[in-house]
Amino acid sequence: MMILSRLGNKHFALLCWVIVFFIIMSIPGALLLGTVSVDPIQSIQIVLDHLFPGLSLLVLPPGEIIPTGINNIIWELRIPRILMACIAGAGLSIAGLTLQSITRNTLADPHLLGISSGAVLGAVLVTIHIGEVLGELTLPLAAFAGSLLATFIIASVSQSSRASSAPHLLMCGVALSFVLMSAANFALFLGDNRASHQVVFWMLGGLGLARWSHLLIPFGVCLTGYIFLHFHARYINALLIGDETATSLGLNVKKLRLLLFVTSALITSVLVANTGAIGFIGLMIPHICRYFVGGDIRRLLPLSALLGGLFLLWVDVLARTLLAPEELPVGIITGFIGGLFFIALLLRKSK
Repeated sequence: MMILSRLGNKHFALLCWVIVFFIIMSIPGALLLGTVSVDPIQSIQIVLDHLFPGLSLLVLPPGEIIPTGINNIIWELRIPRILMACIAGAGLSIAGLTLQSITRNTLADPHLLGISSGAVLGAVLVTIHIGEVLGELTLPLAAFAGSLLATFIIASVSQSSRASSAPHLLMCGVALSFVLMSAANFALFLGDNRASHQVVFWMLGGLGLARWSHLLIPFGVCLTGYIFLHFHARYINALLIGDETATSLGLNVKKLRLLLFVTSALITSVLVANTGAIGFIGLMIPHICRYFVGGDIRRLLPLSALLGGLFLLWVDVLARTLLAPEELPVGIITGFIGGLFFIALLLRKSK
């Protein structure tokens, strides 16, 4: 039963603000938890020093000095990591929601449909064999090219009348994911061992490389993609009803579906280039949100973004603390949780 699907806009807005409140309250906990313990007062002073110079004197006496190492851990490592977790969780959630909507397949996900695997292949080829020929933009562009290749294949399959059903599309995506990951593993095998060790990050997924300088492009792409999807929400709702209905409303279905595929691929590729292949968030979060607010994209879009950011934020905290002082790749945790969630969905559908 859809709990909130019959409630008004005020109740939906209240639900969104509740999640925003939990995100804000989760940030201090995520800031303090990790392999290195940090004093809460010191962390407040560090944040105030960078945001509002002079206000930190209200927290600690003027004579107390915070070690440079603690300052770097809080400001240069953990805060960018927290922000990247929120950005990546929100981006992957809306990318998964978009794929589920335009394929009318509730099991669609950037990871399952091979889009993440295509981005990983592009990142591996650039890192090991090609090099940064275009500077800092080389890796995101290569990841986007790989994900665009996977998107083109899936889009071609979805246009086929014989293979556009949900089971066929899902099986095609899983098979494509295996093919692209095999190609990435082959490129990894042929590369230098030292470089290959660095590429494992993109294959397992993680937020350990998040820095302030890495946040602008993912944030800009995810925000632009969200705005584009927001203004096309009613058209996506029409696609959910059926292509014939959408065409009768004057929509160019093929063009719209292609634009939505490319938008999802762009968001996924940029995030993979910065966080690696973190799977199943795009599968789980839209399903959870759909249970609460129904199938209206206008409500699912903001709720999925907020809940996805909150979810990945705490998954990253778990990754940092579960095997401390060792750090567990985030993709391992999301893969484990998402795999169980996927099995539960299949069992539910079979009943």
